[in-house]
Amino acid sequence: MNSLFTRIRDKHALWYKGIVFAVCVIICTYVLPKQKYQDLSYIKTGDVWLNDDLISPFDFLIKKTDVELAKEKKDAQKYIAYFKKLNKTDFSFLNNIKELSSKEVSNLHLHLDSIFKIGVSYSLIPSSYEDSSIYIVENNEVVLVNKNILFDEKKIKNILTDKINNPVVVTKILTQLSPNIVFDEILSNEMVTETPETNYIYKSKIEKGDILLRKNDIVSEEQRNILLSYNNELNEQKTETTMLSVIAGQILICILVLGIMMLFLAFFRKAIFSQNSQVTFIFLVILLIVIITSIVAKYNIKYVYAVPFCLVPILIRVFFDSRTSLFNFLNIILLCAFFTPDKFEFVFVQLIAGIGTIFSVADMGKRSKLFISALLTFVFYVLSFVAYHMVNSTMQAIGNIENYVPFLISGVCVLFSFPLIFIFEKLFGFTSDFTLLELCDLNSPLLRQLSQKIPGTFQHSLQVANLAEEACYKIGGNPLLVRTGAMYHDIGKMSNPRFFTENQVGEVSPHEDLSSEESAQIIINHVIKGVEIAKENKLPETVIDFIRTHHGTTTTRFFLHNYKKEHEGEIINEDLFRYPGPIPFSKETAILMMADGVEASSRSLKKYDAIAIDELVDKIINHQINENQFMNADITFRDINQIKKIFKKRLMNIYHVRIEYPR
Repeated sequence: MNSLFTRIRDKHALWYKGIVFAVCVIICTYVLPKQKYQDLSYIKTGDVWLNDDLISPFDFLIKKTDVELAKEKKDAQKYIAYFKKLNKTDFSFLNNIKELSSKEVSNLHLHLDSIFKIGVSYSLIPSSYEDSSIYIVENNEVVLVNKNILFDEKKIKNILTDKINNPVVVTKILTQLSPNIVFDEILSNEMVTETPETNYIYKSKIEKGDILLRKNDIVSEEQRNILLSYNNELNEQKTETTMLSVIAGQILICILVLGIMMLFLAFFRKAIFSQNSQVTFIFLVILLIVIITSIVAKYNIKYVYAVPFCLVPILIRVFFDSRTSLFNFLNIILLCAFFTPDKFEFVFVQLIAGIGTIFSVADMGKRSKLFISALLTFVFYVLSFVAYHMVNSTMQAIGNIENYVPFLISGVCVLFSFPLIFIFEKLFGFTSDFTLLELCDLNSPLLRQLSQKIPGTFQHSLQVANLAEEACYKIGGNPLLVRTGAMYHDIGKMSNPRFFTENQVGEVSPHEDLSSEESAQIIINHVIKGVEIAKENKLPETVIDFIRTHHGTTTTRFFLHNYKKEHEGEIINEDLFRYPGPIPFSKETAILMMADGVEASSRSLKKYDAIAIDELVDKIINHQINENQFMNADITFRDINQIKKIFKKRLMNIYHVRIEYPR
């Protein structure tokens, strides 16, 4: 049991990476679409079908739309208009009309009685009840009557005009009359009947092999209805066996894609693979983009292109390198392609845009480059989209302005890299090029303090920074990182500035009053003090690494040599004169050690000529090699030879040395 626990503890970093990998596989598998065929519910009337001809793989029935079913239901109903007849027929108001004689009043009584017995109706019958016959309810009896025999206001007016040649009197009579046939809406609605036949929800059938949509078709309302029925049939045909096979396939896909990313880090980016925080960050980015894509695809598949995929190469490039950025981007695109209907179009467009974005941020020297990157991302999206559809002769897609909106959104989202870089720096302890630029600013508080307190060391740091940066440009690496490390590598000398030769101007060295051991400890202590000052000022760990490693595990040779002279024949503990280390573990830290040693030693030369500088550079760097200071750094002898040439040329320029030609 103890041995098992010990093995787990010893391999805890690998176990952690395995857990991260497994979690990513599970989540990615969960969010990937589970349809056997592509989901077509996003297609709308008026859209252009840009894919190949869509052929039905099976027979299915086309359902009627809700509108069609509602219309059939309405048509199936039988509407009958029911009216109620009022018995109120009071014509006593005629006696009050002075213009009428008694005989005229009597005649009008008779005519109006006969009219109202037949029925008078002023109201309009609703269109749904329009029919030649209506039902009149009188004394609980229903009588079917032709509505044309009923009297309305116009008919009564004509009859009265014939009987009375006085328009004023006719108007008075009409104002006193009211209809006795009134529409009974409540009874009419209660009596609505429906045909006993049940409505059939299907209207036609599609045979296997029928073409549902042809390439470049503009989707009609009828075709959209067919697609919806087809989509429903796809969902209904899902079986447990089919779903299990789809899930198993997706698990295998996620293992392959994410596994390739993990193997790439393990074999080609060992420095990243060794850091759990960096591995976590890379897989977290993959996970976030896949989840965002799944959410967007669920609500509107067309806007999958609006997902900020091109943020990925920027974020990875800022913290790592372009090749890791590209490889990570490729893995994300492969996974997210499963959310799209045209997978090849998606991969093609995203690859062109993503690679273009990587080129645009190859040198992240200025923040303004992110604005240029956002613009170039949009341009690459548009050009690749247009090129793809020109090749496929789908010109309708090129002319549709709506297709470019997701590209514009994705391009604008690139600008969100500003806050995201800051957030990830704080969460994972990374150092971006932007932070390095801010640290390199000579007006930063710590560098101003360095220049004012120990100007000699400050000038030394500037020269070391120039040497190291130029060498890093030549052999490859991060020039900005090595320059920043060089600017801060000697900040520990601020504790005891007078004990370092570059800060001693025409005065007696304080080392003369100290023993060799004490002097060596003061010199060695500047590394420890430098780390403490750096941490107090919250410098990034990547910069502090240069402070720790710029002397590696070398010795203070001058004081060790004096001590040996003073204690001849004695056993000497050289560790008292040795820097604590560690030795350089990267190309950048190795370059800084060489630059620091060469620049410091060059100040002690008595004669500045090509031969002296050449011998000095070879001597210093060869001594560092002999003491195994570069065995952990990713640097070759070829790189070291190139660095020597650069240092020699640079030092000759600094000290204005001319090459002596034979006379």
